[in-house]
Amino acid sequence: MNPQPRLVALRHNVFKKNDLLARGLRSRFQQAGVHVISLVSSPGSGKTAFLEKMLTTMRPQFRVAALVGDLATENDAARLARSQAPVRQIITGTVCHLEAEMVQHALEGWDLRDLDFLFIENVGNLVCPASYDLGEELRIVLLSVTEGEDKPLKYPTIFNSADVAVITKSDLAVATEFDWAAAESNIQSVRPGIQTFRLSAKTGDGMAAFIAFVQSRRSAAIASA
Repeated sequence: MNPQPRLVALRHNVFKKNDLLARGLRSRFQQAGVHVISLVSSPGSGKTAFLEKMLTTMRPQFRVAALVGDLATENDAARLARSQAPVRQIITGTVCHLEAEMVQHALEGWDLRDLDFLFIENVGNLVCPASYDLGEELRIVLLSVTEGEDKPLKYPTIFNSADVAVITKSDLAVATEFDWAAAESNIQSVRPGIQTFRLSAKTGDGMAAFIAFVQSRRSAAIASA
């Protein structure tokens, strides 16, 4: 007996439930006027360092907060809390990605009207998160120069589902002999037209340009609301 049809039906129901919850979250976010940005990447891409820099830099001017997913620890939340922005950890256990229901539960007790930006840091994984909408307005995929230029070709779905690509750890590009042209070509081959940023959370190079970009996206969203 072939169990495949039942498995396909189960997956369909899981994705359908997530999409419905994500749609509800997106409506809540829009009504509250909070701009929600999610971050996806492989482990070790510098995602948490990047987000800590974003929160620290933006907090004096904007009301920012973050949700951060991890399989087992609260280490990332503790690190992000150094920015003095509100942070909540989502422990996923054996689940290798965040889901809309997890985000919904994590937001309990928060008045979203008190926020300008909400960042959601997904579990380090370039496969599963691609399939789960979290109600975000902007999805950012991060690639570090230490990972090599071919990551977009190996994991095209996550890059194709993103709105923006960020190449991190630019301060290490020379040491790793990173080929910027090849990386850009690979990104564009799987997601033509996607905007790409180069930056270093360590040195701050490129951070101002990226922060200006997310601010402009929020302004445009408010203007069109």
